[in-house]
Amino acid sequence: MKNKAIRWVIFTTAFLVLVTILSSYNVTFKWIFSLVVLGQASLIISVYLVLRDEYSTTLTFKDGY
Repeated sequence: MKNKAIRWVIFTTAFLVLVTILSSYNVTFKWIFSLVVLGQASLIISVYLVLRDEYSTTLTFKDGY
């Protein structure tokens, strides 16, 4: 996996799922709020990296793309 953008997307998804799980286990509000803010920053970074990624393909809609 050379693509840095997909790594950020996977990390962000796993991180926000972890925050969701921790919120159901009565973790203090201070920790949940801090993790959610970090998760939102990670989401913004991952969106930026996906949009700026220089990925190109030769597939068309005729190829079943």
